[in-house]
Amino acid sequence: MASTAYDFKPTPESIPPPNIELKLKLPQNIPVNYHPLNPLDFLLRAALIYPHKIALAHPDVKTPAFYTYSVWAQRVQNFAYAIIKQGLMPGDRIAVIAPNVPMMADALQGALAARVILTAINTRLTPQEVTYILEHSGSKLILIDSEYLHLVKGTRIPIIISNDTGRSGDPYEDFLSEGRRFSNEKGWSGLDMEADENTPAMLCYTSGTTGRPKGVLTTLRGTYLGAVANAFEGQMNPDSTYLWILPMFHAAGWTFPWANTFAFTTQIAMRSVDYPTIWKHFLHSNVTHYCGAPTVQIGIVNDPAAKRPPQNIRAYIAGAAPTAHLIGSLEKIGITPIHVYGLTETYGPFTRNYPQKSWASLSLEERSKFMARQGHPFATAGDMRIVYRPEENPKGSNGGLVDVPKDGKTIGEIVTRGNIVMKEYFHDPEATKQAFQGGYFWSGDLAVMHPDGSASILDRSKDIIISGGENASSLAIEQELASHPHVLEVSVVAREHQKWGERPMAFVILHPEHAAKWHNRHDEFTKDLKAHARKRLPGFACPEWVEVVPELPKTSTGKILKTQLRKIVAKL
Repeated sequence: MASTAYDFKPTPESIPPPNIELKLKLPQNIPVNYHPLNPLDFLLRAALIYPHKIALAHPDVKTPAFYTYSVWAQRVQNFAYAIIKQGLMPGDRIAVIAPNVPMMADALQGALAARVILTAINTRLTPQEVTYILEHSGSKLILIDSEYLHLVKGTRIPIIISNDTGRSGDPYEDFLSEGRRFSNEKGWSGLDMEADENTPAMLCYTSGTTGRPKGVLTTLRGTYLGAVANAFEGQMNPDSTYLWILPMFHAAGWTFPWANTFAFTTQIAMRSVDYPTIWKHFLHSNVTHYCGAPTVQIGIVNDPAAKRPPQNIRAYIAGAAPTAHLIGSLEKIGITPIHVYGLTETYGPFTRNYPQKSWASLSLEERSKFMARQGHPFATAGDMRIVYRPEENPKGSNGGLVDVPKDGKTIGEIVTRGNIVMKEYFHDPEATKQAFQGGYFWSGDLAVMHPDGSASILDRSKDIIISGGENASSLAIEQELASHPHVLEVSVVAREHQKWGERPMAFVILHPEHAAKWHNRHDEFTKDLKAHARKRLPGFACPEWVEVVPELPKTSTGKILKTQLRKIVAKL
């Protein structure tokens, strides 16, 4: 990697001038004893302390690119001025649609410098879902990787295209160069520091139980503190190399874009999850950290190239609890699992399972039961409780929430409050009010509390299916499946999947007018319905199994009893 890095020449506009001042313009009337928390500061500090260290490497493409901290900081500065040149004002929203490439990394930093709010959109969504997010967010500019132009076909929003070359002539590189020229060499001191650390920073969309994605608005302060916690929990430092396997668009990369700059690491960007390439970096690029759902970890440990790397690797695991078999497989090849838990609404991880010395004497099977717990909150997070849900228990004598006993048996819902909780749901005060009842954020995850104060999730929100680390709303899936003209009723629940953790299973009642067509041909109907779904849903939300049934279990009021369907699925 190093020799290729020496061969790479950044565009002329990416080279910073000599004696550059790496400080934003300080707002007036800021108290002497106060500096507003802003994760952009980490990049500027890294460029000052380690200017010539490789900050961002993108080696696995036709035209590899490698940026030192000083060069990357200049490119981020150029990005900010280019945004301002477009006429965008502080608080305006911009969107980025790209895999793990330098443009995405630039945008996550540069939006903060320009004081605009970045919406990083999942590249796996359908054009209809992308359109909804663009409209709901009010994005005024789209930065998009050329591979994903089909997602914005017909949009009237201005677009900046990246061909992911890092070379002059690439539209995105021209965009950055225009920003440098527009700056008139005012540098960082020509950009205002945000005075309010509670100002919105990112707008991340997540599928909720309503079927429509909700916009999670996070802040500079929360992002800063989440990043510091993630760096600390993984023991990241200047000798660390982080491999981007987790998509940067997923909850803004769980704040790891800033955890990395805080720790002065080198980041390696990959356009897609490719296991041979991952192992190439594990074995030859001194990778020390990465994030991934259990499904990704399973693919890693089962790749033919898997063997013990020359260095220890720490893997952040979230999305589901790792099994004993997975834990053992990772440890066997020198990968230390760090089990974390969180949601988009909590900037990604906000708790960790903290290993205890007493576990060392336990068998792998016994130890895995402790390691599967969601654990305790980060030091920078705040309070986490497991409380009775409103429908199960009245409020306490003072009207407050009531904690379940610490018996490891009584089920309640995880609630949390503190620094690493979203500001609000964007343009949705009712959903925000609902989520913040009683002064806490309600996660929707059902769990028990153990005597040592650690939490264990036993079930998930009824309408959410977590497949390969992606959240899919069963209601949203049902809405799309119901658009098939031959479907009368449909209900979707999660079913265990060996690779993806969970996949959707659809129970369908055929429309009486079309039932005869599919008589004794349910397999053909399944293929037809799946083809219908693929046109409307991302891959992780398409049903893996379809069962045609004569009726669905319902309450006396006609509500479908998904609890009964889950019992059926559990026996399959």
